[in-house]
Amino acid sequence: MVTAVEARALAAVDDARTVRLLDELVRVPSVTGTDAESDLQHRCAALLTEADMDVDTWRLDLDELRADPRFPGTEAPRAEGYGVVGTTGDGVPALVLQGHVDVVPTGDLAKWEGGDPFDARIVGDVMHGRGTCDMKAGVAANLAVVHALRAAHIRLARPLAVHTVVSEEDGGLGAFATMLRGHTGEAAVITEPTSGTVITANAGALTFRLEVAGRAAHGSTAYEGVNAIEVFWPVYQALRELEERRNRDRDPLFDDYPVPYPISVGRLRAGDWASSVPDLLVAEGRMGVQLGEDPDVARAALEEAIAQVDDPWLRDHPVRVTWPGGQFASGSLPAGHALIGEISAAVAEITGRGTPRRTAAPYGSDLRLYSGIGGIPTLHYGPGDVRFAHAPREQVSLAELREVTRALVLLTVRRCGVIT
Repeated sequence: MVTAVEARALAAVDDARTVRLLDELVRVPSVTGTDAESDLQHRCAALLTEADMDVDTWRLDLDELRADPRFPGTEAPRAEGYGVVGTTGDGVPALVLQGHVDVVPTGDLAKWEGGDPFDARIVGDVMHGRGTCDMKAGVAANLAVVHALRAAHIRLARPLAVHTVVSEEDGGLGAFATMLRGHTGEAAVITEPTSGTVITANAGALTFRLEVAGRAAHGSTAYEGVNAIEVFWPVYQALRELEERRNRDRDPLFDDYPVPYPISVGRLRAGDWASSVPDLLVAEGRMGVQLGEDPDVARAALEEAIAQVDDPWLRDHPVRVTWPGGQFASGSLPAGHALIGEISAAVAEITGRGTPRRTAAPYGSDLRLYSGIGGIPTLHYGPGDVRFAHAPREQVSLAELREVTRALVLLTVRRCGVIT
């Protein structure tokens, strides 16, 4: 049952303003590592200040962060980064709402319907554009919560914090820096897209690089060489077999995903001349980390699978395996934590569709940094469908944005309490 104070907070949500805010966020082309990413962080800091929050904005010490043995890795070149945290009062926040402002590159612009991916095009009740789903709608919802509380003149009994972070897409540098700065909380909701479910666990993800040697020769006498592309084929088959073994037994939370721990090759380079036998193939890809699995164990499993490929050439010319880029461990919320029931009750109250399903996600996220380094029990709940993320069809339902915003308002008032 919604109380009078809760009803006042919900009534103060300005849907039109939230959509305008999302439009503004999407129009900033904040691709990971670019200047626009920093620009958007400063805009978020200003919006939190307008909501009467105490705001901590700081420039990340990149050298210090990279030197930390727990550094999560990055993939995009980066000259700077900023952290932004807004809080409503002193003490440990009862709730943290977190979102990342960076987005992945747009890819082939010809694949985008409607022109510029950063135009924030609205068709019916859906906004299209890079970052709409992953995850600027979630950031907009978080900002809308604090502005609704301010408009309703509600004073929280315990602090609320809102974190906006950079570099989630390539490893989690922003979340890592926020935890090391000492920002904490009793519980956190990361508003990544969840399609109406509550995600309480993430698989991890590791980036690998394979260098497969061949022997060069003229294409007209290819039999004198060893083609690195052909040598790679049994290596690729070994990766597929390893993937199958690692996905035989999976947690029921992953029932929505037939392959919760995928191993995929995303980029291949071989050769430097069409009429030469290539003497080097470089394959870069992504390996899923099982729930609770030490990333080093996952790395060892892939390296062993490749080392066991039965090939005379590879015995004398072993594949070189390295692990660059972002390195995501898995993460999970402790079973039975109160936050699960609290967010579920708020969602059910707002949507009228009953208790939302609890699931896990096969991708890495900042959850593992908040729970692992920060010690903050964390889950995902936010607007959007992850199947639209990273794609030229990226979009978000504005109706879902409205629902999520109200559920988060209700959660915040109930978890933080109100001074009457």
